Amino acid sequence: MEKQFTHIDEGRVHMVDVSEKDDVPRLARAKGEIVLSEETIKKIKAGNVEKGNVLATAQVAAVLAVKKTPEIIPMCHLIQITGVDVDFEIGNWTIAAIVEVRTVGKTGVEMEALTGVSAALLTIWDMVKSAEKDESGNYPNTSIRNIRVLEKHKGKHFVTVRPIESEPIDVDFDIQDKSDY
Repeated sequence: MEKQFTHIDEGRVHMVDVSEKDDVPRLARAKGEIVLSEETIKKIKAGNVEKGNVLATAQVAAVLAVKKTPEIIPMCHLIQITGVDVDFEIGNWTIAAIVEVRTVGKTGVEMEALTGVSAALLTIWDMVKSAEKDESGNYPNTSIRNIRVLEKHKGKHFVTVRPIESEPIDVDFDIQDKSDY
């Protein structure tokens, strides 16, 4: 059976009617990471970032984003969020944000978890952008990547998505000769 898009009806977008669905416990966990310089990671760990506590600010941003998801993503339902947890994993070159969102409702919270991760990572970037810029004002090594749903629960059902983990690839671009682009 071919999968159908639920938000498209006869070529027009619409919000799916979930009124007939039962309220059930739901949970989604999402993760993503930001690549930063080793020096910036050390500053975050030491609490030496000019703008303040990077991870505390990113945590607040994630929670706010989760609550504002229906205002950002047009076809998302406004649902009651019953819990949000935000955690960080700090590596030598990356910080991963993990956001878990819970509700008891008629529809899932994957978009809320993904939005929370995205906001947390964007906030980290904003907090450390002065340290990440090169002499031309660009961000040659900073990136956000691998934003994905790790798992979701619905009632008694449990689905875990295990994406293939890949090692970061170091790419050195020499853009002295701008004729290449």
